[in-house]
Amino acid sequence: MSERLPHRCAPCPDKTCHRGVDCQPGEHPQLASALADEELGPLLRTAARLEAEHYCKLGRIQEFLTFAQFAGFEHVGLAFCIGLAAEAEVIERYLSKHLKVSSVCCKVCAQIKSDFSLPRINPRNELETACNPVAQAEALNRAKTQLNGIVGLCMGHDAVFTRLSKAPVTTIIAKDRLLAHNPLSAVYSRYLRRSVLGLEE
Repeated sequence: MSERLPHRCAPCPDKTCHRGVDCQPGEHPQLASALADEELGPLLRTAARLEAEHYCKLGRIQEFLTFAQFAGFEHVGLAFCIGLAAEAEVIERYLSKHLKVSSVCCKVCAQIKSDFSLPRINPRNELETACNPVAQAEALNRAKTQLNGIVGLCMGHDAVFTRLSKAPVTTIIAKDRLLAHNPLSAVYSRYLRRSVLGLEE
């Protein structure tokens, strides 16, 4: 059997899949099997309904609420970064008008980095606390949330949280300290493409 080559769809000039043409027939499991799955099927159908009914009409926070409502969820969770605590509070107030909301800060349990020999932003700060995506996931798992939203968790911590969460996870805010939580600005701005990504025109 020949070795499968890794996909490189991003630089593909044709994107024939967008026109319903499968460029690698037989390579992938069919969508039908996922739609028939008792957990994945409802999520996929809800996502398709959200796109069909609200395409370019809602912001990300509104989409989170609408997706939860379409899915029949009544209890959602927010895993937020302490640096975005004010933003998380606004999001929770908005969602709480319609749903039950549990929210957990990244510094939950107040674990000290030096106790675990973790690198510190300021090595002289003996009380620098560690982000704790493990405890965030466990707290929301105990709360039995049905859908969790990430609000600015650090790169890597978001991956740990997503892996440990029993409920489906989606990102509401992506952390980007350098670019005001707008990572796409490095793609859209030719100046930032050059200075941040090191890409020439």
